Amino acid sequence: MAILEQPYLDLLRKIMDQGNYKSDRTGTGTKSLFGAQMRFDLLEGFPILTTKKVPFGLIKSELLWFLRGDTNIRFLLEHHNHIWDEWAFKNWVYSDEYQGPDMTDFGLRSQADPDFNKIYQEEKKKFDQRILTDQAFADKYGDLGDVYGAQWRHWQKREGGFIDQIDNVIKQIQKTPDSRRMIVTAWNPEDVPFSALPPCHVLFQFYVANGKLSLQLYQRSGDMFLGVPFNIASYSLLLSLIAWQTNLEVGEFVHTIGDAHIYRNHFKQVEELLTRKPYDSPTLWLNPDKKKIDEFEMDDIKVLDYKHHGTIKAPVAV
Repeated sequence: MAILEQPYLDLLRKIMDQGNYKSDRTGTGTKSLFGAQMRFDLLEGFPILTTKKVPFGLIKSELLWFLRGDTNIRFLLEHHNHIWDEWAFKNWVYSDEYQGPDMTDFGLRSQADPDFNKIYQEEKKKFDQRILTDQAFADKYGDLGDVYGAQWRHWQKREGGFIDQIDNVIKQIQKTPDSRRMIVTAWNPEDVPFSALPPCHVLFQFYVANGKLSLQLYQRSGDMFLGVPFNIASYSLLLSLIAWQTNLEVGEFVHTIGDAHIYRNHFKQVEELLTRKPYDSPTLWLNPDKKKIDEFEMDDIKVLDYKHHGTIKAPVAV
């Protein structure tokens, strides 16, 4: 086996040593580099971090959610995944129907006031429970609109109808593997001005050579400590699933990031991570009875022999 996370660790160190101090929309401040790239050979193992625990259950449930074309958080909550809760909860507390405690500017207030944070968490817990038990409520307030699942599987056409980009790219891989147009995009300039958070994962492209399928992701912005480890594992899993369906071996996952940054309030955590010795990367297991990506459920995807160091907590910049 191999230590596949080394490119990630090297980039963290490079940003800490050579990064530019920059301001950002959260007011936290960052060190960043522009145009960073990491390469991971998936034939050597699965590149989930071992220098800290990365919750693989969250990664696979989110990716399966995307691949279903789902945009409602109910599926995620059913699998104990709260990654996307904040956006739906915000829509609820700013609606005319909400009658609970004032949640105006709840993101900033919950960080500054522990008492308010407790109220906020209680209200969000009630919201999540109602999403799970009230279908009409979930339909109205659990849907996030044109997030990745919609963009990948139901890209809206100007003249009506939609494009299933994932299905199209799988057919291209099977029929025209030398094509240079095997691309899935999430960036729609028409939608960007109205999005709470425009897509970070702008586009990804497939490449077939020597019986192997590779994938390159272009990510416009990457939170190196909290977000990027998820992105590495998620897109490596996506590559593995599509290689599985197209009967190809896995090749490289190439991760290109526009603004690769470390938030100022993550510096200590990054330094702690870089003192840890990584373990060999685990392997990915996919259920051999499943033939297409749309058939996979949570239990059909596992990482084997995942040895890791403990979790390192860090605040989310919002």
